[in-house]
Amino acid sequence: MHDATPVNLPVNLPDVLAEVTAAFARYEHALVHNEVQALDALFLHSPHTVRYGATENLYGIDAIRAFRSARPSAGLARTLRNTCITTYGRDLATASTEFTREGSARIGRQQQTWVRTPDQGWCVVAAHVSLMDVPKEAAHAA
Repeated sequence: MHDATPVNLPVNLPDVLAEVTAAFARYEHALVHNEVQALDALFLHSPHTVRYGATENLYGIDAIRAFRSARPSAGLARTLRNTCITTYGRDLATASTEFTREGSARIGRQQQTWVRTPDQGWCVVAAHVSLMDVPKEAAHAA
């Protein structure tokens, strides 16, 4: 579906949505397989890039690189759900998803802002990861 925002940016142009969806899939593959170089390539190489993690706040690509290289490589598998990728124009997108990990009763949430750059192509400029307990009503329904 293609519509326009109040600022008249085309939303979800099919070719742009396909590009960002592919970049998001590359990110997810690299994340669960701990492919640090691929993850690095998918974040903007800038001191302005921000990543808020479940237990850390990282400002700038150098801090993000240091975190990635020191992170344990086990237990990274996860299942995504409710993934929503939205593009705005040809060079800006957001990706939001929930995730679960086997053996955990918590729900993870991840949001990313993606920008197309001349040098790196599609890359994450801001990311936020958080965890929440399963709401009691959902836990009882399971």
